[in-house]
Amino acid sequence: MLPEFIETDRLRLEPRTPDYVDPLTLYEYCNTDAPHIDEITEHLPWGPHSHPKETVEFLERGAKKRDDHKVAPYVVRPREGEDGAGEIAGFAGLNLDWEKDSAELGCWFRKPFWGRGYSGERALGLAELAFEHLDFELLTVTHLPGNEQSERAITKYVERMGGRREGLMRNAGVESIEHGGAVDLVRYSISQAEYRDAAPEQAVSFFDADGEPWP
Repeated sequence: MLPEFIETDRLRLEPRTPDYVDPLTLYEYCNTDAPHIDEITEHLPWGPHSHPKETVEFLERGAKKRDDHKVAPYVVRPREGEDGAGEIAGFAGLNLDWEKDSAELGCWFRKPFWGRGYSGERALGLAELAFEHLDFELLTVTHLPGNEQSERAITKYVERMGGRREGLMRNAGVESIEHGGAVDLVRYSISQAEYRDAAPEQAVSFFDADGEPWP
């Protein structure tokens, strides 16, 4: 139901599962002593991993949610020609709410890959998946108040897709996946009609597990 691989001009997205992501390599980037980990997780609902088992469980949860069609989770790697080509630059995906006919964008990137425009590039790729292939009516994205970096990136690509900032939603998110705690969120949305009217241009290719065009 989901493409195995997504390719944009500079990025390749692969399933966020143990089949494609080495847990020990990922643990190097997600553990409590990883470079820049406090900056990376400052505005995210998860904290650094305490041991490799936690990283394995994270990947296994992604694989199960993918199989259950609840999430379209991907690891993001720069393509050949990019600095850090083939490395884990971060993760991106869609939370799929079939009952509400809505998908939600999410991502995080390692600090060496900040400032390259990768967030917008993966967003347009996943928007094409959501609207053109999965036929969702609405695409949403949120960030914590005060996260100026995300605000700039999200505003740019949401406007490019014809969407809008909806405003502040009180107690709409959780501060921590492990411990809960309500936090406010700033929400943006793009409808399928707005996306089609805006017709954002970006080369996106989808492939199945054999590397053949999907679907």
